Amino acid sequence: MKLGLDIGSTTIKCVVLDDENKLIYSTYERHYSRITEKIAEILALVRTRIDGVENASVALSGSAGMGVAESVGVDFIQEVYATRVAANTFIPGTDVIIELGGEDAKIIYFENGNVEQRMNGICAGGTGSFIDQMASLLNTDITGINELAKDYTTIYPIASRCGVFAKTDIQPLINDGATKEDLSASIFQAVVNQTISGLACGKPIRGHVAFLGGPLHFLSELKTAFVRTLKLDDEHAIVPDNSHLFAAIGSAMNADGKTEVSLLALKKRLEEKV
Repeated sequence: MKLGLDIGSTTIKCVVLDDENKLIYSTYERHYSRITEKIAEILALVRTRIDGVENASVALSGSAGMGVAESVGVDFIQEVYATRVAANTFIPGTDVIIELGGEDAKIIYFENGNVEQRMNGICAGGTGSFIDQMASLLNTDITGINELAKDYTTIYPIASRCGVFAKTDIQPLINDGATKEDLSASIFQAVVNQTISGLACGKPIRGHVAFLGGPLHFLSELKTAFVRTLKLDDEHAIVPDNSHLFAAIGSAMNADGKTEVSLLALKKRLEEKV
């Protein structure tokens, strides 16, 4: 068994693959900054959900993964590399990946065997956390904002580079009677504009474009806004199965098959770090 963990700013993704890289278990959970505790809980869950699994090759990736990997003595796989390995296997021929996380956004270009990554800086504007903030402003959650956006009629310009600026744009619209449906679609469009203008910086996004990460996996209307803006047809808009788990899958695929660890022992090491 190969186990991969992608530890992001807000969530932990865990996958277990067999020797043929078939997904046999996965979970996607918020960690609420209780990272080592949550990983220990997930490992205990894996042992109960998969009969007979006591040992596995383990690798970690993600923005919060390196420190954890070093502290418990398991492999760390750089996130973009892990995503690339998974993409090459499961969505070959992809030209561009757009990936949104809780507090980061990435565009990865694949050109003639080369890989170029564009990533946001310290600001979480235009990411899952930004959408969370905006949903709260509309007195709903991310599921609610997605459902509202399905029935929009007008899209308003809203800044997404900062939640403060966005609130400044949204409040007058609320006061003027803009519907929650229109505001929800406008928030998604703001995320699209921020990603394209802030990361692509004029470099074309074309060819076969894959959409990865939790926000794009769970929010259908956000993905639709990207497809609409980039003018992609069904052939060129790639929405793979398990698109929210690609870094974890790539990490598992890169786990050293020669080195297995006891999941129980790893769980205990993590609990000692709490």
